[in-house]
Amino acid sequence: MKRISFSFDATTTLNSYDTIILPVFADGQLAEACTELDKESNLSQMIVQLNESADFTGKAAKTFMVMQPSGSAPSRILLVGLGKAESLTTKTYLEATKAAAVAIENSGAQNVLNALALISVQNFEQAWSVRQNSQIFQQSFYDYAHESRGEHHPKEPKLNSMAFPLTETVELANAASQGQATAVGMGLTQDLANMPSNFCTPSHLADTAIELGKTYGFDTNILDREQMIEMGMGSFMAVAQGTITPPKMICLSYKGAGDEAPIALVGKGVTFDTGGISLKPGAAMDEMKYDMGGAATVLGVFKALGELKPNINVVGVIPATENMPSGNAIKPGDVVTSLSGQTIEILNTDAEGRLILCDALTYAQQTYQPEKIVDMATLTGACIIALGNHVSGLMANDQSMADALLAAGQETYDRFWQLPLGEEWDEQLKSNFADMANIGGRAGGTITAGQFLARFTKEVKWAHLDIAGTAWVSGDKKGATGRPVPAVVQYLLTETENLRSKLENNDADNY
Repeated sequence: MKRISFSFDATTTLNSYDTIILPVFADGQLAEACTELDKESNLSQMIVQLNESADFTGKAAKTFMVMQPSGSAPSRILLVGLGKAESLTTKTYLEATKAAAVAIENSGAQNVLNALALISVQNFEQAWSVRQNSQIFQQSFYDYAHESRGEHHPKEPKLNSMAFPLTETVELANAASQGQATAVGMGLTQDLANMPSNFCTPSHLADTAIELGKTYGFDTNILDREQMIEMGMGSFMAVAQGTITPPKMICLSYKGAGDEAPIALVGKGVTFDTGGISLKPGAAMDEMKYDMGGAATVLGVFKALGELKPNINVVGVIPATENMPSGNAIKPGDVVTSLSGQTIEILNTDAEGRLILCDALTYAQQTYQPEKIVDMATLTGACIIALGNHVSGLMANDQSMADALLAAGQETYDRFWQLPLGEEWDEQLKSNFADMANIGGRAGGTITAGQFLARFTKEVKWAHLDIAGTAWVSGDKKGATGRPVPAVVQYLLTETENLRSKLENNDADNY
């Protein structure tokens, strides 16, 4: 993905740019934050005239490109509507910024001054606007261009550089870097999830991890079927036994904080999910290539970590396999023994994600002794019924961890909604023939899936993200969203700051 060069220019000399982006509120009001820009060029008068002629009224997420006379600088002025100033919401601001990115993409703009970053939204600080603009404009370069797409004319973005009319500070520079790195990570997540499953196999995910390791210096370790069988991963291997495609356990390690215990990210990597013997309906089954969205997220987050290099230790553990019906496939009624030693009765082979995750969670704890674990998975259709496609489900055995993830989701607008865990739902997992069943019935399906995973994370702080409703969109715009890369990156950077404060306090106490 081509990278935009982001910078800051508080001098706001407009003739240094070929394009300027201006935020406009309803009824043709140039945003007050643009007063200095207006002094130089009297832009507000032009905006008033456009409003009076009804050519551009500042309606939310609408854009209007004004071409200046030949020889003028800037040659383009992009007006971006934000609606009524008093009712500007995060959603409206982000939609308007995305509309601006589309307009710039469809223009010849190469060197842009972006005044959208001057706008303060609700309770967010200036750095938030800079980060969101950096992320949105960089992500607008994303283009799925895999060889399997056939005759496709890939995007050739003209935009090279973007300046924000602000005085550069460390905080603002970091915000721009975070936004760009997050977008680059999202691009990898989208590429992997969009790829057909005959190309994006467990081996391809493993190769991607190895390549990330070479590029950014991550340690990688890939376990094959024979190794996992020998270790006793009976739950994961039960799902994998129905496919001839080799399963993999993909492990990455980013070390940025010495000997500190890492945070583990565990991502479900079912590269295609037929449901197994409990076969899914045929309609929209093609979208089950997205069932490795959790794995793709972990890899996208690691790419962002490689770009940002925060002072924190993070490990990634990805159980990757297909779930296929065959003569060797697991059957409803079978009982398997997990790596933890707990036995599981398989009541539905389409509840396979939790079967591979439970062994990955145990392996992560045994191998890396993490301080915390966050798993992410396109786990339950019930989550889509409960929350739709706007927010991801969140469950945790530690409320402070849940609160930190909820805050990261609000900060990035890559939001989560917390669902409960408890003994009441645990009752639904009872089995007459094993320690537990792999499903708990239709009632509370998302929660019982989380409750199942909680049985394998009793000794560590743990959170579970159900991203079934947010990892991709259907319809004529079908494709991966890159979520929840933004929220997870934000969470890890916040944890980095917390760790820094903790170490500084320890140093002061020991002085």
